[in-house]
Amino acid sequence: MAQEKMPDGTDAPLEFLPQAYSRNCDEEYPGGWGNATIHFPYIWYGNHDEETYRKDQGDYCDPWYHSTAQIDFLHVNTSIAGQAGTSTLLVTTALHSNVEVSAPIGSFTSKTFNIQHPTKENKRLVYASLEGPENGVYIRGRLTGNNVIELPDYWRGLVDPESITVSLTQIGSSQDLMVDKIEWGSKVVVRSGNASNIDCYYIVNATRKDIEPLEVEQDVVEGKDYPEG
Repeated sequence: MAQEKMPDGTDAPLEFLPQAYSRNCDEEYPGGWGNATIHFPYIWYGNHDEETYRKDQGDYCDPWYHSTAQIDFLHVNTSIAGQAGTSTLLVTTALHSNVEVSAPIGSFTSKTFNIQHPTKENKRLVYASLEGPENGVYIRGRLTGNNVIELPDYWRGLVDPESITVSLTQIGSSQDLMVDKIEWGSKVVVRSGNASNIDCYYIVNATRKDIEPLEVEQDVVEGKDYPEG
């Protein structure tokens, strides 16, 4: 790591903690303090790398690095990588916390979330995401005494109407259910072949049209870091 510079070109008055020639190896440091900033400077500075960190004049302490950190906002220009670019990126939240991702954050061999268990003490709940060869959306519910499933109005701008599929699960008795028609991508009309009263669960799936389709099988790009698997 090169020596960091101040705006006037002088060396930055910062270095690893413990300091380069400290023998107080047990002391922990409380970290930085000051006013919050909306800019994106380095999280941490150091003025010695391993090759220039002198330990040949005594039993000096190893420098500290951040094992954990708390910040309000993290801006990443290119990527987040662990050892050899394959470490796990784990997002852990409190029971009612939210995690928002506004852009793709990378490629993973699996996608999970890990939250506080909602009913058992000293337990975590780990779920995996359902995977498929599309950017899909769905709605589900129950249809009782009615034959029309109303689709969300925003689906008109969100999904390809030709991609809409419907699954029906009849409740209580055989109703010979079928999809009669899908009107303008805004509603699904269900029909009973034996004129029964309709009572069923439904799932409606569709593919997003506001983004490019997934390229499911891709050529390997030489030199690019890929997740293991």
